[in-house]
Amino acid sequence: MTEQYDSMKEVFTRGIIKDNPTFRMVLGICSTLAVTNLVSSSIAMSLGTTFVLVTSSLSISLLREFIPRRVRMAVYTVIIATFVVFVDIYLKAFYPEISADIGPYVGLIITNCVIMGRAESFASQNRPLPAILDAMGIGIGYSLSLLAIASIREPLGFGTFLAYSIAPAGWQPWLLFAMPPGAFLVVGVYIWILRSIYSD
Repeated sequence: MTEQYDSMKEVFTRGIIKDNPTFRMVLGICSTLAVTNLVSSSIAMSLGTTFVLVTSSLSISLLREFIPRRVRMAVYTVIIATFVVFVDIYLKAFYPEISADIGPYVGLIITNCVIMGRAESFASQNRPLPAILDAMGIGIGYSLSLLAIASIREPLGFGTFLAYSIAPAGWQPWLLFAMPPGAFLVVGVYIWILRSIYSD
């Protein structure tokens, strides 16, 4: 493998915490700020992004010997966009309410630097199995970060969790956490915690 790892297990696990794409590499922040005000939206975006990560990484790894280097980024974009369309159609067909909430942001998966970054730095230089494991690890790490943020923002911003009221009587929602500045604050705290733990 091009990147130096001790084992397949390390390929899979690094993206979950130590190289978490949101809190450690600070990637995919646009979608993170946009969808993490609700846990349900975060789950949908997490699953969609992970699906695109795995399928596009597998495709790019399988085609890596045939993709001309000069046009590789355009090819990666077409591959990623194809799987994003699948996600968009699936949400519209089976989860129209969630699609209405995050629909405008599903298209952003195409330009999500988490996906493009793994395509360029890992999938295009490694065999299919390591590429899949890397994508799954990064996808899980990205998903956990979105859920960790949403699990704070939704209760504080709306007094709910998965749309169920959990606020005590008389609770006044902190509207700051329902807006992007609240997401910045929560992300900043998580980044500080993880970088304190995994200081390089």
